[in-house]
Amino acid sequence: MFREKENKNIEIGGETVIPGEEKLVKIKIDRLPTGTLIDIPVYVFNSKQPGPTVLIQAGLHGDEINGIEIVRRMLQDNRFKITKGAIIAVPILNIFGFIHFSRDVPDGKDVNRSFPGTKSGSMASRIAYHYVSEIMHQMDFAIDLHTGGAQRHNFPQIRFTQEDADSRELAEVFNAPFSFPSRLIKGSFRNAAFRLGKPAIVFEAGESMRFDEYSIMEGMQGILNVLKHFTMISKIEPMYVERMASVFLANRKWLRAPTAGMFIPEITNGSEVRKGQEMGLITDTYAKRSKKIKAPFDGFVFSINHQAVVNQGEALFHVGSPF
Repeated sequence: MFREKENKNIEIGGETVIPGEEKLVKIKIDRLPTGTLIDIPVYVFNSKQPGPTVLIQAGLHGDEINGIEIVRRMLQDNRFKITKGAIIAVPILNIFGFIHFSRDVPDGKDVNRSFPGTKSGSMASRIAYHYVSEIMHQMDFAIDLHTGGAQRHNFPQIRFTQEDADSRELAEVFNAPFSFPSRLIKGSFRNAAFRLGKPAIVFEAGESMRFDEYSIMEGMQGILNVLKHFTMISKIEPMYVERMASVFLANRKWLRAPTAGMFIPEITNGSEVRKGQEMGLITDTYAKRSKKIKAPFDGFVFSINHQAVVNQGEALFHVGSPF
């Protein structure tokens, strides 16, 4: 995955971080209407010994805060003290979305649909452009931290690129409770990384605008597993969570609302389910009609919609099986 004989200088935002140096640098992006400059803070840890350059990023969607807390907490706990290679840690990529409690930037565009971007395009496109040119060309692989959106809670899971064997290896090393291949989406960070020949995995855990302690712990543990695998750290102490081997989900299906009404889930996210098992129900407000939601096969539920009132066709449960 990498073949460096010696660690190299890392250059971001016009600053150079030499081997053996740690530095906070910034990428200037744009200004608020008030004239306040907005930039992306980037923490660089560049050790003297050769090894991979790992990008660990969060906040690509501004309202997905679990990943932001994962990076913040690892910075606070000095978990990026490495003896080999380099770490580029970005706590919040989409600063504009974060300060507006939004997935997107103020003009409504999604940065994660704007890669590789253009220098003179929309705000989202310019963020993507600077990110590709300043950071992505220097990384060997990336860990991208996300949550579910639109009140969907994702049980901790890793998504990798089917066409990229290295990303699958990374997913196995990260060892989240669930893992599965996910198609490349045009304009996404992972698609841009794939086109650059840089493996990337996506950690999905929790839901937007809500902290989830278990998801945060799982994310921190997975990152440390990767750093330990590449001997960038010598040991993991203490362990944040004890894990069994990740469950690979080969078959996946969204269960959608058969009618509009109030949605009442009856299982816990991450649970094992059996074919025909009642997972929840949709009911009207007058207790006159209800429809049961049943498991289509044996497997696991790894995402639940926490929206209490739903319309017909809305996604309720994401279920998967290893076969």
